[in-house]
Amino acid sequence: MSQGSPGAWAPLDPTSGPSAPPNPFVHELHLSGLQRVKFCLLGVLLAPIRVLLAFIVLFLLWPFAWLQVAGLTEEQLQEPITGWRKTVCHNGVLGLSRLLFFLLGFLRIRVRGQRASRLEAPVLVAAPHSTFFDPIVLLPCDLPKVVSRAENLSVPVIGALLRFNQAILVSRHDPASRRRVVEEVRRRATSGGKWPQVLFFPEGTCSNKKALLKFKPGAFIAGVPVQPVLIRYPNSLDTTSWAWRGPGVLKVLWLTASQPCSIVEVEFLPVYQPSPEESKDPTLYANNVQRVMAQALGIPATECEFVGSLPVIVVGQLKVALEPRLWELGKVLQKAGLSPGCVDTGAEPGRSRMISQEAFAQQLQLSDPQTVAGAFSYFQQDAMGLVDFRNVALALAALDGGRSLEELIRLAFELFAEEEPEGPGRLLYRDGFSTILHLLLGSPRPAATTLHAELCQPGGSQGLSLCQFQNFSLRDPLYGKLFSTYLRPPHKPRSTSQIPNASSANSPTALANGTVQAPKQKDE
Repeated sequence: MSQGSPGAWAPLDPTSGPSAPPNPFVHELHLSGLQRVKFCLLGVLLAPIRVLLAFIVLFLLWPFAWLQVAGLTEEQLQEPITGWRKTVCHNGVLGLSRLLFFLLGFLRIRVRGQRASRLEAPVLVAAPHSTFFDPIVLLPCDLPKVVSRAENLSVPVIGALLRFNQAILVSRHDPASRRRVVEEVRRRATSGGKWPQVLFFPEGTCSNKKALLKFKPGAFIAGVPVQPVLIRYPNSLDTTSWAWRGPGVLKVLWLTASQPCSIVEVEFLPVYQPSPEESKDPTLYANNVQRVMAQALGIPATECEFVGSLPVIVVGQLKVALEPRLWELGKVLQKAGLSPGCVDTGAEPGRSRMISQEAFAQQLQLSDPQTVAGAFSYFQQDAMGLVDFRNVALALAALDGGRSLEELIRLAFELFAEEEPEGPGRLLYRDGFSTILHLLLGSPRPAATTLHAELCQPGGSQGLSLCQFQNFSLRDPLYGKLFSTYLRPPHKPRSTSQIPNASSANSPTALANGTVQAPKQKDE
């Protein structure tokens, strides 16, 4: 593969530029030489002892958790536990949990502000959610109820603690589960103080503390007052962050346990009373609380979120992947020595040609089985394990550094537009439009489908003409800039050392905030 081929794409990371918010999905830990020596010594002497003792305490929690729910029926567990079970087991779990975090190095928990009563605020929302150490916030909150995945019930000790907590469980495999969770949250939040408070991490996943992810509306559906809870780790070195890209679980655990002392600060903000509009609109409520918490933290409130396993940012009505998989495909093909511009795709405009993995390898002249499997997995497969070769043709064209953006947009239309049932001309219908945006921008198909319907609405048509598609992708004030910054086909081949690194202000995040102009090529 020619060295300039991947240059058509720039890896996305909105961390640079004075007006672009930081990328909350990436955490890099830089250690000086002296710090490396310190961590090597303490990692050998201190961390093993701390981790071992913490695991012993974790298993000691199990009898208290088991005792609270032992012998109780499912009907009894639908009501808050009271009496001696509540007194003995609650205090036992609370004390051992504090000991566990103390042994891991969290010697101090600073608390600022005052926690509201369950009548004043039935729901607590904690952010930023940055690490698996964040459950430490449950301690100054007196072990409120939580929302967790149902799959965690099968995890030793953790499952027992969730049953002890009477946690609200959601299953990713049961479509009706989310509806039941919403009903249960509303039931507990409107119980008039009968149930303890429910604590949410509304971001739904971990970030690097540099920005708040988009709040999910689950904590705000009941429309009751909530109390924002801020979590800070004011340590000289951030060893706790567990982001989408960065140190893994074991490294974060080991480095944190190697710190002589880790500090966590929990701040209770004033109770947020929703307006009548916010009570009826959970998304509006969530967005406004997010802005309040971001302002108190001194960090940006972003539209970044996870859709499945993919981090995305919202630009207008469109969701765009921060790091599209097409970039990964380019690296796979580059490693195999393949130049996309030299592949004779033979894709027929407007007609799908389904190919197998073997035909894919033959067409691209790939011989290594691992490379073939990796490249083929990028494309959506049907029930027979086949892919539409038009998808392959468009992906290779996007990776071809010698093709201009105008040429790429026209090719995309020609490949996926279909003959209009009545009258001359060809139109780009919903499926083709969503496929193009999914391939080029990494946009989830439902978001692209919604946008297609909005673009078609003024003309009353079911599809977009070539002119309409070009106006959208090349000339639209918002989406045109998105294509020109996200898709950057250079006029000249560039070496891999010239490919823009992740520090690029020309990112969807910056576009969403209206801060970036269309970029110029280096030779301009």
